Amino acid sequence: MTDGSHETPETPETPDQGPLDGSLEDEAVAAADAAAAGSAVPGEPEAPQAPDDLSGLAQPGDELAVARQLSDERLVDLQRLQAEYLNYKRRVERDRDLVKQNATYAALAPITEVLDTIDRAREHAELEGGFKSVAEQLERTVAAAGLEKFGVAGDPFDPSLHEALSHLGQDPEVQVTTCKVIAKAGYKIGDRVVRAAQVLVVDPADG
Repeated sequence: MTDGSHETPETPETPDQGPLDGSLEDEAVAAADAAAAGSAVPGEPEAPQAPDDLSGLAQPGDELAVARQLSDERLVDLQRLQAEYLNYKRRVERDRDLVKQNATYAALAPITEVLDTIDRAREHAELEGGFKSVAEQLERTVAAAGLEKFGVAGDPFDPSLHEALSHLGQDPEVQVTTCKVIAKAGYKIGDRVVRAAQVLVVDPADG
């Protein structure tokens, strides 16, 4: 049987906390060492590391060399295009001149027969009055268009310019085969022969 006094309840003793558990202590030490060494903390993404070999990175000198190479290549391309353009321009101009010459040839070739008639009339003193004025105007017009008359007595015979109609024998006064008589004058436009001169030729004397 208890008396009326109250007893103070005893406070349970708190057990003394000893040192950190061994596994936790080891983990803390490992984290400190990793931070000191610059390595990633376990469970954290690793930071990018600078590559040890920098030879693969473009250096300022390499960029300059590449730029110079590209510049040289573009210069070569430009020069090639310029040469192609100049060749094209010359070809177009040459074709234009040829077309013009062909048109002039087609227009003036038939007129050579009219000019032959004028020459025969002049040789027979029949070129007088109004007919003379018309004939001279026609000759000036075709000459201005580029039709050039050639072939006179005494010219050395040239197969590319003359057509020999007959051979008159030998002549001691000539040194080479020579056009003695001009039956019909020749005509050309530039270097192009419209009609060869029709001639009678003589040869130099033997010995």
